[in-house]
Amino acid sequence: MSDDLLDPVETPELIAPSPSGPSRFIETQVSAVPDDGESVQLGLYAEKSYLEYAMSVVKSRALPQVEDGQKPVQRRILYAMHELGLSSTAKPMKSARIVGDVLGKYHPHGDQSAYDALVRIAQDFSLRYPLIDGHGNFGSRDGDGAAAYRYTEARLTPVADLLLSELDQGTTDFTPNYDGAFEEPVLLPARLPMLLLNGASGIAVGMATEMPSHNLGEVADASIALIRNPKLSTAELLTYIQGPDLPGGGQIISSHKDIAAAYENGRGSLKVRARWEKEDLARGQWQMIVTELPQGTSSQKVLEEIEELTNPKVKKGKKALTQDQVQTKQLILSVLDRVRDESGKEQSVRLVFEPKSSRQNPDDLMNLLLAHTSLESSLSINLVTIGRDGRPGQKTLRDLIIEWIDFRFVTVTRRCQHRLGQVDDRIHILEGRLMVLLNIDEVIRIIRNADEPKVDLMAAFHLSERQAEDILEIRLRQLARLEGIKIEQELSNLRNEKAELENLLANPSAMQKQIIKEIEADKKKYADPRRTLIEQAERAVAEIAVVDEPVTIILSEKGWLRARQGHGLDLQNLTFKDGDSQLSAIECRTVDQIALFGSDGRVYSIQASVVPGGRGDGVPVTTLVDLVPKTRITQMLAAKLGEWLVIANSSGYGFSCQFDNLLSRQKAGKAFLTLEEGETLLRVTTFVPRETSIVACLSKAGKLHLFPYSEFKQLTGGGRGVITMALDDKDQLNAITISDGITLTINVVNRGKAAEWVLNENEMAPYIGKRARKGKPISSAFKFPGF
Repeated sequence: MSDDLLDPVETPELIAPSPSGPSRFIETQVSAVPDDGESVQLGLYAEKSYLEYAMSVVKSRALPQVEDGQKPVQRRILYAMHELGLSSTAKPMKSARIVGDVLGKYHPHGDQSAYDALVRIAQDFSLRYPLIDGHGNFGSRDGDGAAAYRYTEARLTPVADLLLSELDQGTTDFTPNYDGAFEEPVLLPARLPMLLLNGASGIAVGMATEMPSHNLGEVADASIALIRNPKLSTAELLTYIQGPDLPGGGQIISSHKDIAAAYENGRGSLKVRARWEKEDLARGQWQMIVTELPQGTSSQKVLEEIEELTNPKVKKGKKALTQDQVQTKQLILSVLDRVRDESGKEQSVRLVFEPKSSRQNPDDLMNLLLAHTSLESSLSINLVTIGRDGRPGQKTLRDLIIEWIDFRFVTVTRRCQHRLGQVDDRIHILEGRLMVLLNIDEVIRIIRNADEPKVDLMAAFHLSERQAEDILEIRLRQLARLEGIKIEQELSNLRNEKAELENLLANPSAMQKQIIKEIEADKKKYADPRRTLIEQAERAVAEIAVVDEPVTIILSEKGWLRARQGHGLDLQNLTFKDGDSQLSAIECRTVDQIALFGSDGRVYSIQASVVPGGRGDGVPVTTLVDLVPKTRITQMLAAKLGEWLVIANSSGYGFSCQFDNLLSRQKAGKAFLTLEEGETLLRVTTFVPRETSIVACLSKAGKLHLFPYSEFKQLTGGGRGVITMALDDKDQLNAITISDGITLTINVVNRGKAAEWVLNENEMAPYIGKRARKGKPISSAFKFPGF
């Protein structure tokens, strides 16, 4: 391996051992060993060996080449089958013999790994354009493995000609195999960008690739367009390539913007879903038939997911089914009566879903299944490959095609040069033969009388040694007059071909036209219709119909949650478990979202309708959300989407955000607030932002500070915020609110009685300053419990 491949600077994405790790200790221990010219520090040796291993995995196993789209084992399998003469018209050969040839000549690794690679490139559900025609059991998309290689047979498919047809035309370099007994091609002369056509998947050291397959006709059109105009951008290429075209079809529902971003950045994630149709039965009955599944999803997997939903198991660490599990089970069983797999030889995918009632809405049934199973999933895109420079890296769609085009120009140039050499050699031979026919009697005389006829022929007719040798080996039948006419015709054709080849090599525009012509011919021969539909749609979300009615949610100190119908309830008579009491109660509606604030700064979201009602004590909040151990819910809030909130902690830090920013679809919530040790979250309040809005801060020491809302900070992703009010030692922020700037109302206790202190603009003026300043004390006659 060359030194540049071992330089960490040259391979920034590879993970090198940390100098502060164990290797430093080992290096210290062996540093006392005298340098005898053969010793090496163990830390340096380990680092070098690790990088060698990493590069071996990257370049020799996991990542494909951008030129032919193949990994080394795939390339060796195809070449071995080519050498065995297993073309698409040949009789299939036992896979065991093919694997034996691959291992014995080119790939000295495990037989099972080589056979697995052979199987994959023969599976029509793994590759968009399979390169091997497998006979026998080559597995299924349900995860069934292929039969042993002694039972299966294989040969190349017609599409494999795109990789192998020009192999013997001087188009590629050959390198000795592992023991020097044979030679193997460094690259296959791909006539189309096979990396895009069939995609690739692999995990190396510090990097991975996940490349989807594409439609041959679309890729050919994009390649032609880029050859004609090398300045085309990735966005412009997407007018030719719609997006991935997966072997199993399906539908991509991501927007064009998301698709373009994935190809522009070289990585991204697209949403894909199954395709289905409604099948009408007798007496008004119907059933839904799924005919295409997303990549990586099998019928068996979908059936297992439905079984898990309808017959759930208690989660680890829980004593009973969670509320979500119970609701989902009831929801699925209320709409789905039966599901069965009718897939077979005639139809590779046929999943049948029978509804509970024919009066149900078919779209609602499918929407529920999409939301809860792998019928809708994600397709990862990570365009990492080994480029023309031999270095692995992230590519854009344009990079992949432009590098293949560069490779194709080099390949065709080498092919033309190789053919030109053959043509020149043949012309040279035929010119010598033509000389014989024109002077046949003299040639016969020289051969009959000369001791060394080759030397005499060369001297008499100014022939080369190659020509003279050919004349001496020529058969008498080839001296016939008719043969002379054939020679003249062949010479004429060869000279015309030579002129064309020389024109191609000397004229870049002619070379460009030739390559485009060949791409168009391959497109006409191999292109097929697109399988994957690209049509934007919203992600499926399982929604449970909820009656919109008023409800009061009660949270206890120990984290028990319950609901009571209606507003304005008398909560004095509520009973709690021993040692427990009411922490918070909010009035909202059953369709509202509730934000639960954890003591660690995480925020959890639930819908009001999932909180159980009745006369009991409710349920532990841990059955509705995955609360972090040793944390508790400190407060809860219900607000409208888009409503503004002011959030602050006792140390005086705060910010504003919208209620939507708190919500999360995850039961584990989201880390939203940054709370240091000893800090507590103040009561979260809502407000309406105006140009005249004023932020009001009140400390426990009775100091009031106001500043313009324009100096406040908005954090949609949460965090710590900014300092709202400077606090003295041992003082804490007691409350914060945002007023309209015209009046400010403070709830106070005056001489033991509840009262409101209302300040107008003039009364607020003395307390207004810049953000993060200390406030001013207010009347000692008032006690301030907060706003």
